[in-house]
Amino acid sequence: MSVARRCRWAGWGRDEQALRLDDQPGLVAFLREALGDLPAPTPPRSMETIEVGPSRVPDDVLARLADLLGTQHVRTDRNERLLHSLGKSYPDLICARTGRIACVTDAVLYPETAEQVAGVLRTAAEHSLAVVPFGGGTSVVGGLEPKAGEHRGVLTLDLSRMVAVKLDSESLLADVEAGIFGPDLEARLAREGLTLGHFPQSFEFSTLGGWIATRGAGQNSTRYGKIEQLVQAVRLVTPAGEIETRNVPASATGPSTLQAIVGSEGTLGVITSAVVRVRRLPETTRWMAWLSEDFWSGCRLLQALEQEGLPISVARLSDAEETRWMSKAGNRGDASLVARVGKWYVQRSLERRGYDPQRVCFALVSLEGRATEVREAAARAKAIARRLGSVALGSSPGRAWQRDRFRLPYLRDELIARRVMVDTLETATTWSNLRPLYQAIRVALSQSMRQNGSPGVVMCHLSHLYASGSSLYFTFLAPQIEGSELLQWQRVKQAALRVIVKGGGALSHHHGIGQDHLPLAAEDGPLAVEAWRAAKMRLDPTGIMNPGKLLAEPPNTTAP
Repeated sequence: MSVARRCRWAGWGRDEQALRLDDQPGLVAFLREALGDLPAPTPPRSMETIEVGPSRVPDDVLARLADLLGTQHVRTDRNERLLHSLGKSYPDLICARTGRIACVTDAVLYPETAEQVAGVLRTAAEHSLAVVPFGGGTSVVGGLEPKAGEHRGVLTLDLSRMVAVKLDSESLLADVEAGIFGPDLEARLAREGLTLGHFPQSFEFSTLGGWIATRGAGQNSTRYGKIEQLVQAVRLVTPAGEIETRNVPASATGPSTLQAIVGSEGTLGVITSAVVRVRRLPETTRWMAWLSEDFWSGCRLLQALEQEGLPISVARLSDAEETRWMSKAGNRGDASLVARVGKWYVQRSLERRGYDPQRVCFALVSLEGRATEVREAAARAKAIARRLGSVALGSSPGRAWQRDRFRLPYLRDELIARRVMVDTLETATTWSNLRPLYQAIRVALSQSMRQNGSPGVVMCHLSHLYASGSSLYFTFLAPQIEGSELLQWQRVKQAALRVIVKGGGALSHHHGIGQDHLPLAAEDGPLAVEAWRAAKMRLDPTGIMNPGKLLAEPPNTTAP
């Protein structure tokens, strides 16, 4: 098990990387103006103080599993069970902080081979034990909560011992076991001058299997594609047997079994390995940043850059609220969007164009590829940006963003510790539908926060570009309602999800469904979901695989 890759209890990442809000006075002032005074941070409950009942798995079954995996790879100690009973969603973190955990997994198993996984599933089906596949534990949509349902208990299957990599450099393919963490996979590929190009914000603490199971996207997906474009073949172990899709670059043999497995979120079986498409490391990367007059000017800029066919890897456009947040959020002197460019130059440029500094929006792209290709693309990007009236900021904001990219989730922990509701949701839609959907979601979030507690902050950015449209990634914050933290969050998020469905957006662009985005039928329709349930019944006849997620009905709720 790669212990170094495990997130800390009741928070993100490692303790030594934690952020302190008091070290960012500009951000404190921003939050105080928007949310009022924030209380001092309170620590979460320690695991040692949380009551955990005995494992419900019978001793003879534990003994059988120990014979299969080895005694040291069958864990029933309290801390191991607690660490594998929650992901990193807002409800998960609230439950961890308060110690109010609805269900704790009964045993954590560490298989090393696909054959051992198959043996675990046979044992689980025989003894009516639910199984939750576990990669890095970074789900932000409730995809990991152990739910026994009608079963006698829950086994969590941690794949972190399954990390083998076999390269086919001639075909630019890698056959990789599902438990490998992002940095370990990239380090192995980099030794051969290769990259997968998949860098989600959870990169340090998430696994290949988790990316595939949730149809994840990385920050470079505009160039490399989401994970479903990067997977060429997959091996899935189900309670009914094994599926191994053919390792070919393309196929016309009916509907894609591969794409039915990608995004299945552990409800059909356990992804044990995959063949992924890798690329040569880029010869060069160039960062470019601008300020646009407003959000819609920025949208036109990124749309034009993407539809021009430029080799864009990273793309971001923050709305005005998020641009102001970013200008306050740096904890180093060079973190300001314009510090290295020169405030005088930027202010004069905005004044000359008559732009309102409170409405301008920050846009950022990186171009990757051969040096000549990137140089030519940068010249075309500059011409497009000038034509659309954007103010160039140079490359330093991009380098600062890249440096701090993986630190942002730590700030969420500090805000929650200060009794701030903070969460994200994301969707995708066409360029023609982007404006009405953005406005509807923003209004829904703002109104719901006022109706269910107090006014809050709503921020948004575009994060993944397509010729036909883009993702929309929202962050919302408001003071918590003490004692009703989860109900407050649920009402706000459900209000936004209803607007997304009604407005023609995707329920999720890359976070997945889990249990927080149910019901899937809201997007695909009831007939489609019934068809997938029929497939699940064939592969998982006793319903042991990750109950309550993806294809389930929403849990009972008192929220309207």
